[in-house]
Amino acid sequence: MMNNENIEAWEGFEGRIWKKEINVRDFIQKNYRPYDGDESFLEGPTEATDKLWGVVQQLQKEERAKGGVLDMETKVVSGLTAYGAGYISEEYKDLEKIVGLQTDKPLKRAFMPFGGIKMAEQACEAYGYTPDPELHKIFNEYVTTHNQGVFDAYTPEMKSVRHNKIITGLPDTYGRGRIVGDYRRVALYGIDYLIEQKKKDFSNTGDGTMTEDVIRLREEISKQIKALNGMKEMAKIYGYDISKPAKNAHEAVQWLYFGYLAAIKTQNGAAMSVGRVSTFLDIYIQRDLDKGVITEKEAQELIDHLVMKFRIVKFARIASYNQLFSGDPVWATLEVAGIGVDGRSMVTKNDYRFLHTLENMGPSPEPNMTVLYSSALPENFKKYASKISINTSSVQYENDDVMKPYWGDDYSICCCVSATQTGKEMQFFGARANLAKCLLYAINGGVDAKTHEQCGPMMRPITSEYLDYYEVMDKFDKMMDWLAATYVNALNLIHYMHDKYFYEAAEMALIDTDVRRTFATGIAGFSHVVDSLSAIKYARVRTIRDADGNVIHFETEGDFPRYGNDDDRADDIAVWLLGAFLDKIKKHHTYRNSEPTTSILTITSNVVYGKATADLPDGRLAGEPLSPGANPSYGAEKNGLLASLNSVAKLPYHWALDGISNTQTINPEALGHTQQERIDNLVQVMDGYFDKGAHHLNVNVFGTEKLIDAMEHPEKEEYANFTIRVSGYAVKFIDLTREQQLDVISRTCHKAL
Repeated sequence: MMNNENIEAWEGFEGRIWKKEINVRDFIQKNYRPYDGDESFLEGPTEATDKLWGVVQQLQKEERAKGGVLDMETKVVSGLTAYGAGYISEEYKDLEKIVGLQTDKPLKRAFMPFGGIKMAEQACEAYGYTPDPELHKIFNEYVTTHNQGVFDAYTPEMKSVRHNKIITGLPDTYGRGRIVGDYRRVALYGIDYLIEQKKKDFSNTGDGTMTEDVIRLREEISKQIKALNGMKEMAKIYGYDISKPAKNAHEAVQWLYFGYLAAIKTQNGAAMSVGRVSTFLDIYIQRDLDKGVITEKEAQELIDHLVMKFRIVKFARIASYNQLFSGDPVWATLEVAGIGVDGRSMVTKNDYRFLHTLENMGPSPEPNMTVLYSSALPENFKKYASKISINTSSVQYENDDVMKPYWGDDYSICCCVSATQTGKEMQFFGARANLAKCLLYAINGGVDAKTHEQCGPMMRPITSEYLDYYEVMDKFDKMMDWLAATYVNALNLIHYMHDKYFYEAAEMALIDTDVRRTFATGIAGFSHVVDSLSAIKYARVRTIRDADGNVIHFETEGDFPRYGNDDDRADDIAVWLLGAFLDKIKKHHTYRNSEPTTSILTITSNVVYGKATADLPDGRLAGEPLSPGANPSYGAEKNGLLASLNSVAKLPYHWALDGISNTQTINPEALGHTQQERIDNLVQVMDGYFDKGAHHLNVNVFGTEKLIDAMEHPEKEEYANFTIRVSGYAVKFIDLTREQQLDVISRTCHKAL
């Protein structure tokens, strides 16, 4: 594909394979420059950055004062070219180095009815907006939406598990998300070449028998080509021609952002990740720096302005969604660091620049900054990342050493913690199965102790006064069989309808046509099941029943080991539970022959799950929040942070390829008395934890007192951007509901390692 435009754009770039095929990884490996120095080269914000960020912060204050939404669209259906050019500030628009908004105004939320017209309308009405009646007519009488398709086909059993909340957060009322387009392709190749390659793929599907799969694939490729053409038209609105490759760093950043902007203009998925873009962009920035075309100040400004755009991505959400995923998250996850397959560190100066945005513009939940961690990373970078964590609590860490064997060295985090190969793979997102409720169903013969409905299969309930471990395990095993089957069937239906009525053409246009698919399931209530089974096995658990004979309370006599204390008696139950549930998921056909995976990851929905879950044998009472992700139960950790981390590290990542989320809060004094002591100790903690094979760690460094003060005094200026890691993602603490704030406050804050 060599021509005059490409020769100019690719001047100085090494390598051959990436010039002959779409292969961004090869381009990166042949051209990036590892950096093992410190952060001393970094520059502060420019005047333009300060002015623009000042405007955004004022808009965010106004948004919060209006109840969480500043403005909403009610007449225009969102699309690639639905709006004219939009800017953060008309007054300062010439200062924006990276341009493009989802709508025509910053923080204005688009109207996206293809996921479900009822949901789009409810999202508007919840904040006092009235949708256009004509749109109601069109999307009810003439257009079938994803949500309508799902509920047209749901079985009574699927509706029952949904209603009884033994499965919660199913992506049947919102865009599924977790599909990361390879937005780097727009910059490296330009849209015209991407269209040319998709047309070749289309031609290659035309021979042979027109089976249902072939017909669907041809239609999808056609939609992708249309989306690529739409991206070109969208960029023209801002005065840019993205048909050809980017010629410099500014264009590379802008072209890449246009690719991402296309995704967020057409989809409102639960997670709209940015992907692994840092090292790629560093190649362009370093070339311009070497040429003397830009300064380091200007390089930082490009990254600051790009990140500013990621920080203001917004979607219209319904109330039930906000209860599950509180704090208005987007999961615009962006990764830095990692180690290449060849053993070279992939840390570049740009990784520092992205983390430095948390200093230049302050802490922020978005983009969801993720360090792909290895103890083999350069010491200077590990210390800088630790410093940023201590100062902002805005960074999460994932173990590159355990992920690389499965995903290579060019994977992206497609939601909060789940990996997919960039440009090669997509994921079918699948919410959570509440295994704590499943255990109660096993005890009560499928009857829900909260709703008193026969939700699970009619099995003989346990009738003894004291629970027998082996009887419980036998019934629990059978109940998990039923739950896994129902769960997979519901997800197969949901994703069939999503592909049919809400296909992600813009994102899939930037992914290989021959795509690998994974099928993501998830576990909620993990630690409570482990501790409950441990109590039944090692103590004596007495049942208390209601008038109908259903067990509604438990009295535990004696002590028992709890998960989170590095005690193999409890931790072995945890390992068994994870493996057993995955095995049951794998027994079933998954949509489009996707690869079944699972996760232990519950976001802030642990509060919603807790409300739907009755008393448990581990002592947790009805209505109390479940512990998030793979975290030990609240109050279970008795032996300090390291013992807790050791317990979680025993969970095999290869049994939970969708992720194992662990969120820890550490009192600053526990890490040391000086800043340098804290940095060094946090690095040591993470080195040890990840060297044991653990997958993920959210790092919060503050005391409970700060959380309480922020909850009681949200008006204080210091808390406007107070960001915390909750479970796989970050939120502004004051944006959580009070009950979710209380949940966070009740979590263990480690005062000692």
